[in-house]
Amino acid sequence: MNNQLSVTAITIQRLVLLALTLLLAFSFSSVAADWVRGADPYVKNVLSTTGDPMQGHAIFQMNCAGCHGWKGEGKVGPSLCSVSKRKSRIRLIEQVISGKTPPMPQFKPSPQEMADLLSYLEGL
Repeated sequence: MNNQLSVTAITIQRLVLLALTLLLAFSFSSVAADWVRGADPYVKNVLSTTGDPMQGHAIFQMNCAGCHGWKGEGKVGPSLCSVSKRKSRIRLIEQVISGKTPPMPQFKPSPQEMADLLSYLEGL
């Protein structure tokens, strides 16, 4: 009986260790992916540019509001309220410029326009 408890405890320890290893690997890969994306010259340029939320609002109204709603509340596209709490600036840039999530079209604003848009999105 005592031997069975030891085997069970060891099995649990191994499962916990495996879960922690997977969690660390996922966290590291996510950080590494952001680091690699952040090395992109366009992304670097956007991140080093100060955005104007008023200009970002105008860009949003022209390019995004049709699907995401006038205030980012969601319509055809998902709500963007508090999106900057769910996605990093790098991931937001990638989302906008990639065109990888249809029906959202690929959109490549200038670095200044992207910085303005990020500044606006951070206020939603």
